[in-house]
Amino acid sequence: MRAKLEGDQRNDVLKQLESNGWKITDDRDALAKTFLFKNFNQAFGFMTRVALLAEKLDHHPEWFNVYNKVQVTLSTHDMNGLSTYDAQMARFMDQCVSGTTDDK
Repeated sequence: MRAKLEGDQRNDVLKQLESNGWKITDDRDALAKTFLFKNFNQAFGFMTRVALLAEKLDHHPEWFNVYNKVQVTLSTHDMNGLSTYDAQMARFMDQCVSGTTDDK
């Protein structure tokens, strides 16, 4: 179930995600991370895997791709901030790239 991240739950989730390279954006309540891949095929494959989950959850990331780099921003617009879906998507992305990227 989707819910806004608040209080201790938010702090716990952010601590875990920040240890994996996610950062809170300066301009709004959102998570951001840049993934670097070996080549375009890996980057596009990553985006395809994430797109399947995004469709299933009806929760779509903001992202930008150039060759082997994918910049991702996650936020739940109708909740005006971070939700459990953003945390789920971030963890899924980290699992997808385990061993295939140079995270930045």
